[in-house]
Amino acid sequence: MLRLLTLELQKLWLNRASKVLIIMSFILPFTVLILSSIKINFFGFFTLELGELGIFNFPIIWHITTFFAAQFKFFFAIVVVSMISNEYSNKTLKQNLIDGLSKKEFILSKFYTILFFSFAATVLIGIATFLIGLYYSSYTEASIIFRETEFLLAYFVKLTGFFSLCLFLAMLLKRSAFALGFLFLLFISEGIIYGLMRWQISAEVADSIHNFMPLQSMWNLIEQPIQRIVMTKFPEKTDIAYDYAVHWYEVFIVLGWTAIFIFLSYRLLKKRDL
Repeated sequence: MLRLLTLELQKLWLNRASKVLIIMSFILPFTVLILSSIKINFFGFFTLELGELGIFNFPIIWHITTFFAAQFKFFFAIVVVSMISNEYSNKTLKQNLIDGLSKKEFILSKFYTILFFSFAATVLIGIATFLIGLYYSSYTEASIIFRETEFLLAYFVKLTGFFSLCLFLAMLLKRSAFALGFLFLLFISEGIIYGLMRWQISAEVADSIHNFMPLQSMWNLIEQPIQRIVMTKFPEKTDIAYDYAVHWYEVFIVLGWTAIFIFLSYRLLKKRDL
């Protein structure tokens, strides 16, 4: 495992474009640190400081930071599809196989890289969230501080699943632009299919099927926190209550898709004439 991961990391770090994108992938999620320190002056009447609004209190901060950090996953998605397209365009895939790397090891090297970057991103966001919470949160009890840290697990699984999908699309289409374009089409297609099912069948059936679709299942792992923030400020508004928890069955759905994407990537490589 370590040998395959080291081999892939060396390839990425020697590529200038990949190096820049990787650095951006890790830096941009930390804009939440900037967000926490923003002060908005309303024409001298009063100053609004986001960190003082309670949105960085434990345990809600785990939800907020992981949700917003996940929105920057597109940058490393570019790295993932570039890993494959560069292998084809530079003929390094064939050369690696000639040098003794099996097709299974080739796919595993990509998957180990996905796991490595997903884990590294999760650890960094976890540390940043913990530090922001310690500074702003009015709660210092360990039971409250570490409550809802399952959002970190959901964040890790979400990144892993999404990048595995990108790997499969890159293996299928061989070109970065095509893979990213198909990813956008998949997003549109899921929405169209969902809308047609609601129209032709029923909302309940449509919702159930939609929740099993790849991109939607990944989205479901971490629900948007805006509604929850409003709930904390206006607890009497019970009509806006919603289920924001991380559910284990949603985690397993995404893990299932991850396994499918990796398996299909391997099958494509195994059957394809290089």
